[in-house]
Amino acid sequence: MSLFKRVRHGKNKPIGQPDKPDVLPSLQQTLDEFKDCIDLVHRTMPEIQVEFVYFGHLVGSDPFTREIAVPFSSISADEVPSLLARTQYVETQSAKHLIKEILDGAVAIFYGGKCYVVNVYKPDNRSIEQSETEAVITGPHDSFIETAEVNLSLIRQRVKSSHLKVMKYEVGEVTKTDVYVLYIDRITNMGYVRELSRRIQNIEIDAVHDGNMLVQYIDDHPNSVFPLFPTTERTDAAVSKLVSGRVLAIVDGSPSVISAPASFFEFFSSPDDYYQRWMLGTATRLLRFSAFIITIAFTALYVSVTTFHYEMIPEDLLLTLTESRSRVPFPPIYEALLLETTIELLREAGARLPTKIGQTIGIVGGIVIGQAAVQAGLTSNILIIAVASSAIASFVIPSYVMSASIRLIRFALIILAGMLGNMGLIMGMALVVIHLSGLTSLQSSYLTPVAPGRFKDWRDVFIRAPFWMLKERPTQSKSPNEMKNKMKE
Repeated sequence: MSLFKRVRHGKNKPIGQPDKPDVLPSLQQTLDEFKDCIDLVHRTMPEIQVEFVYFGHLVGSDPFTREIAVPFSSISADEVPSLLARTQYVETQSAKHLIKEILDGAVAIFYGGKCYVVNVYKPDNRSIEQSETEAVITGPHDSFIETAEVNLSLIRQRVKSSHLKVMKYEVGEVTKTDVYVLYIDRITNMGYVRELSRRIQNIEIDAVHDGNMLVQYIDDHPNSVFPLFPTTERTDAAVSKLVSGRVLAIVDGSPSVISAPASFFEFFSSPDDYYQRWMLGTATRLLRFSAFIITIAFTALYVSVTTFHYEMIPEDLLLTLTESRSRVPFPPIYEALLLETTIELLREAGARLPTKIGQTIGIVGGIVIGQAAVQAGLTSNILIIAVASSAIASFVIPSYVMSASIRLIRFALIILAGMLGNMGLIMGMALVVIHLSGLTSLQSSYLTPVAPGRFKDWRDVFIRAPFWMLKERPTQSKSPNEMKNKMKE
């Protein structure tokens, strides 16, 4: 049963403002609603009998000057009705709608018993910079920020088409977070759009702060360790997914944009693959799949071989390994788990500390602890090499969430290998494949195009074929317009 069906609370509705019958807006009622809100601004112009209510930190100084300060300060009382007749001043007759507009950055204008709103929303936000988690060597370097309107503008700058459609939903009984669903008409399968929209609308929760938090409420398989909805901070990557027939979701306040449906192999692709020669892109992509095998199996293979299968080790290496392990008092499984846990502690410490200090902790800590562990007889030299190789290989995978999932699986395989040897390692990997085969993303197979087999899609999965060969959109998108490239060979 999907999580998005279970999060509905029924009678136990999340804490929020109680529902009230809607009434006509009034100044006193509005001020009472925002009682004890020190950041609310209430200004009066008695000479023309106009009053303004707004949140100063949500409005931009330039729009406020253009739409409020200059027009109303340069007219007489008789000219106010003609000014308010302009299209940017929208009359509202709903108190609930007025409250929402003020919270969304509008200025409420009270005049003659009526209320008007004008949108001057322009809060302070950070500048558009390069993504720190998805850095590339070649290609664009702009990335999304925490303001949804800015993120929409970045996508509109790249997709200059009227077929790009945007739908808006509200999630969170308390936070009232805006969630935008984007798709390209005539390219995206509308079944995916409806399914994603339905799941978002079914969420009943107090607060949603980030896109990575939202996906946990719309996940097909919430108990799986694998991520089923890719998130990206890169504008070019998001646009590429749109053009390929996928659906995007933007959460206001989050720099991560969600895409769906997803394939397991999609997490091993990087925008770098398409900004360099196809042979280099193919070699890099194959290297990532090799890194995946090394990350999950290298340390577990060491534990299996040194515990049960010494006959698999070449004779010359066996002598070195025996000498190295002769001073280690622990079985290989304890040795491996101890060192892997230490590596994870160093990784987390490096990630949480400031950048310069974190790099120092990662490098110095790894060298010092590794050397000290060998000299103290807590581990062998060869295990240091195996664990270091696995840790380095995990960094090759472009997606952080997928890399974290794979690192967790590595511990399970180490335990199985320490208990059952190669048989346990093979069983563990088989269970991983079986689990992957049963996963879906928006009810689409997670292992597409391998299961079900779509061999023509392999040209942009395991390799990065030349652009003239990538004529069709991925089969998983089920696009009504399959052709995307009409280049001649």
